Amino acid sequence: MDYMQISRYQGLGNDFLIAFVEDLPEDPSALARHLCDRKNSIGADGLIFGTPSTSGDAFFTLFNSDGSEAEVSGNGLACFGYAIHRNDMTKKLITIETAATEHKIKIKQSSNNSAFVEASLNAPNNGPVFDDLKIDLGGVQHTRVASVDVGNPHLIIEVEDMEGIDLGEVGPKLEAFFMPIGCNIHLVTISDDHAIQVRHWERGVGLTEACGSGAVASAWAAHQWGVISDEVQVRMPGGTASVSLEERPTYKCETVYEGEFEV
Repeated sequence: MDYMQISRYQGLGNDFLIAFVEDLPEDPSALARHLCDRKNSIGADGLIFGTPSTSGDAFFTLFNSDGSEAEVSGNGLACFGYAIHRNDMTKKLITIETAATEHKIKIKQSSNNSAFVEASLNAPNNGPVFDDLKIDLGGVQHTRVASVDVGNPHLIIEVEDMEGIDLGEVGPKLEAFFMPIGCNIHLVTISDDHAIQVRHWERGVGLTEACGSGAVASAWAAHQWGVISDEVQVRMPGGTASVSLEERPTYKCETVYEGEFEV
């Protein structure tokens, strides 16, 4: 492959490089590490490849910024769906194939540079076992904990005040318990019965401004605790997304096109 056309998109500050290719490059993990490097290259939280699909509009493969392959990403799906839409602005309902399942993407409102996108995720299930995990938040107490899988694993930790917690320090320590697979770590504060605040430590990336699958997992956990409704505003550092806890939950956010690169 002599060169590759790369686009950058972001959903609430969670940014991705997207390339549509016939086949994956020889070493996609190394390419992801290189291109996602914010100091020495373009920079992003992940690199998504779109390849031909046998059942949908495109096949989705995501590599995190550390080169590890991820099963799914809510913001990644939203950005990927918008990228497909930008190639054909008449296409409002998009089917994305992944290794595990298909995801439906609805373009609610769009322009050439941004769109409001709704992405379906997997039905939530119990996540990895954490019975022996010692949760140390640097002296801050937690109230409830849940483990959720929405196609990828999440640990949800409820706290009354997350401002005093250095998630950049405690996140990797908590994630280490789940190695070698790893786990996304989220701090959650309940605002009211229709809103939660969430901060994210994502495996393979680190601190992120937003996490779509984490927003869904956090909302589902809080709903299981009986403290929020099934329509939730999830407030994250990068902005607010809407989550509907249907049989297959949906995640709605604004996505933004940020430019093209040739590598």
